[in-house]
Amino acid sequence: MPYALDAELLEVVAKMRAAGAGMRQPTARDDWTTLRTRGDEGMAAAEAALPALESVSRTDHHTISHDGAEVLLRWYAPEGHDVFGAGPAVIYLHGGGMVAGSVALFDRWVAAYVAESGVPLLAVDYRRAPDHPHPTPVEDSYAGLAWLAVNAEALGADASRIALMGDSAGGGLAAATALLARDRGLPVAKQILIYPMLDDRTTEPDPALVPFAFFTYDENYTGWHALLGEAVGGPDVPGYAAPARAQDLTGLAPAYIEVGELDIFRDETIEYALRLAATGISVELHVHPGCPHGFDRLAPQADVARRSRADRLRALTSF
Repeated sequence: MPYALDAELLEVVAKMRAAGAGMRQPTARDDWTTLRTRGDEGMAAAEAALPALESVSRTDHHTISHDGAEVLLRWYAPEGHDVFGAGPAVIYLHGGGMVAGSVALFDRWVAAYVAESGVPLLAVDYRRAPDHPHPTPVEDSYAGLAWLAVNAEALGADASRIALMGDSAGGGLAAATALLARDRGLPVAKQILIYPMLDDRTTEPDPALVPFAFFTYDENYTGWHALLGEAVGGPDVPGYAAPARAQDLTGLAPAYIEVGELDIFRDETIEYALRLAATGISVELHVHPGCPHGFDRLAPQADVARRSRADRLRALTSF
């Protein structure tokens, strides 16, 4: 049988089209400025639709990255968080195809994870490509992880129970930061990778997925080209930039990984999960039928999005 959108997602898409809202038009290959503009606008609209959750406290900090630049870190703590305790904490890296997104555009999204899980998160405002190509985004992410490890006790967190979490480009950066942390001797307790962007070689369209590609193959190329320049797709891309390129996945943290069946990242995500498992790393993998990229933001009340949310919250509290 041919692929089809989940029935509830299809209903949401049909209602959007009937209302004249349409769907976001894909951008041309290498047009990163339009991809950023449209991405940021879409994220701002999604952010505005979420509750503010003022019970979750936000505190801004800063750290210094590899090149001496200052990077914003935003600490989200649940109501009643005990700074004299020592529980888990999570680094959160936002999506945006490597060129879009920010901590501000994901503020309420992150606060919701904190409110629902009771686990504090530290969002890293990593710098975006192409203004800041590899290795800046992953080095900024690592700088946030290192800062949290040093300051964990003062924040009421256990430095041995820090996880990395991200969605889309942020999921890829979370996986890359886990590799960097392993090689630099900084412990990571868990990886939570939500439809992660892992492989710069995913640019040739699969005809079966093209009709459902809410993040397209051309847009994927645009993001990777912005990050990697002329190295994109070639033989010399390091695993710290595109984790699917990493030759050695041993010694990494246990992973929770999910992706949609209709996501262009599906195959690279499944392959990465299998490679992790083949090294003896514990992996929980979910492939959601009928779901494209970003399905949970498209229809957060759909059954599949609710199931996914429950699994993510369990992953956030089980390490």
